[in-house]
Amino acid sequence: MSSTAPRRVGLIGWGAIGRVVGGALAAGEIPGAELVCVVDNRPLGDSVPAPQRTLEQALESCDLIVEAAGQGVVREWGTTILASGTDLLVASTGALTDERLAKELLNAGPGRVYFTGGAVGGLDLLQAARAMGPLDDVRLTTTKLPSTLEQPWMDEELLGRMRSATAPVEVMAGTARDVPVKFPKSTNVAASVALAVGDSNAVRVRVVADPAARHTSHVVEASGAHGSYRFEVRHLPDTANPATSQVVPYAVLRSLAALAGRTGQIL
Repeated sequence: MSSTAPRRVGLIGWGAIGRVVGGALAAGEIPGAELVCVVDNRPLGDSVPAPQRTLEQALESCDLIVEAAGQGVVREWGTTILASGTDLLVASTGALTDERLAKELLNAGPGRVYFTGGAVGGLDLLQAARAMGPLDDVRLTTTKLPSTLEQPWMDEELLGRMRSATAPVEVMAGTARDVPVKFPKSTNVAASVALAVGDSNAVRVRVVADPAARHTSHVVEASGAHGSYRFEVRHLPDTANPATSQVVPYAVLRSLAALAGRTGQIL
């Protein structure tokens, strides 16, 4: 473990992601990082392994905030956190499809902003390929259970097709700029791919509802002058929150380990 002082971590959100991340931190599973407090707008009582604090209180005692509560938190508090000098690790990357917000976060400081890849792999390879030249065609197809994709903006016709489906139904097609806004809890992967590619408008996204989908599926296809790439990941949904894949909190923990200075891992 590094001889430097441990990262003092404040965790925003005590849901499907936050409980796993907070439990691992409290158990000392991330060398170089300690859980100082939990921020949540609900009274959590004794269910959390660290004191519950307001965000303002967390900024007084933490040098790293982990967002595990949704895109709204990133929009409302991201720049405030960074302006305080506190670093921010974002799990809800879908918020970054808002170009204005993304620029604000990247230009804010003195705190630094970091992003986790969440439920998709291959982003490092896409970044490397992009460094050689533009990717001409980037596509993402996300498939989930219909119930996890229902949204308030959907009309009765679409909801009816999803609820009565016996085969896959395309729910929406658009760019990585459009889709995460419509599915704020279900399509952070689209934003993560867009961040790797460097252009939200260049990533074409299909969202598919499949009543037989035991796993959540993400298929990324990209091609350019230097090669073609295809990645497919299939995750079991979280039992407490089926809109989130079980692997997501562990991706957050891996990012935390890197920020805390753990050595001997692939970056």
